[in-house]
Amino acid sequence: MQYAIYGAGSLGTVLGAYLTKNGVDIELVNRNRAHVEALREKGAHITGTVEMTVPVRAIFPEEMKGPYDIIFLMTKQLHNDEIAASLKPLLSPEGVVVTLQNGIPEPGLEAILGRGRVLGCVVEWGATLGAPGCSALTSVPDSLSFHMGRMPGVSDRQFERVKELLEKMCPVHTEDNLLGARWSKLLINATFSGLGTAIGGVFGDVSEGRDMKDVALACMKECIDVGRSAGVTFAPVQGKDITRLFYYTGPLKKAVARMILPIAMKKHRDIEPSMLQDLKNGKPCEIDAINGVVCRVGREHGVATPVNDRIVEVIHGIQNGQLRPEKKNVARFSDLK
Repeated sequence: MQYAIYGAGSLGTVLGAYLTKNGVDIELVNRNRAHVEALREKGAHITGTVEMTVPVRAIFPEEMKGPYDIIFLMTKQLHNDEIAASLKPLLSPEGVVVTLQNGIPEPGLEAILGRGRVLGCVVEWGATLGAPGCSALTSVPDSLSFHMGRMPGVSDRQFERVKELLEKMCPVHTEDNLLGARWSKLLINATFSGLGTAIGGVFGDVSEGRDMKDVALACMKECIDVGRSAGVTFAPVQGKDITRLFYYTGPLKKAVARMILPIAMKKHRDIEPSMLQDLKNGKPCEIDAINGVVCRVGREHGVATPVNDRIVEVIHGIQNGQLRPEKKNVARFSDLK
């Protein structure tokens, strides 16, 4: 069996370190020369809520040989069409690409890779890339999990192979409702990554402070309204029904949701949004594949999304150099709470 993590950045470096440490021979693939060279010379150094250094196999994309039985796709969605086309000839006859990306990437990947070649996996933890070869795990170890589902045509054998691999790191929850799991993660990313990027903070900054909480809850409510309008049944997140916890129609339920919010995010409060990491590094971020999806589906189904529209506007402003990611940006949402 041959395995690879394509796009071994912040999350992929952590996953690669855990799998390698637990006996899996897997290649960590990345375009960043300094990062790959550091991984080769010093191993994957994981800090944050754990501390370990693991010798790993790191390569550049052009060094991939194949055929691969499983490729974990962990890049941003910005270049999915090009990447999927390049990976397709590298797959073994029963090889699959497992997307651990944000948003809802599975249909687009299946259109290129073909039926029975795509699995979706929701990552329930965060990490931040530091120096080359170093990634900080920002979720506490007992909160780590994956939620995995399949597109049509994926066999039980393919599915179980992937599940067995990911369980080398942490629990894997099988999702019959993959679209619901994707929308639950999209809700979290749109709220905490979107707003966290806008204010230049971590997830915890979005769940603390009356004004910030109210904007976050309004964002969540929009995501739920849009998802439901599209026929989505939101899946539980780590056993919790997020629609029951955070959806409100009146002041009393909103007050309860406001109180619960920082408690729910306690184990993940130190996650720095990947979009903010990209902007800090001068890279384009995937706002259009996160909050932008909520806005697009909302328009398709006649559901207004003023908070998500504003988040997209602010982050595009930051990306274009017109704005800065800073806490005072919360005032830009004062008319929408």
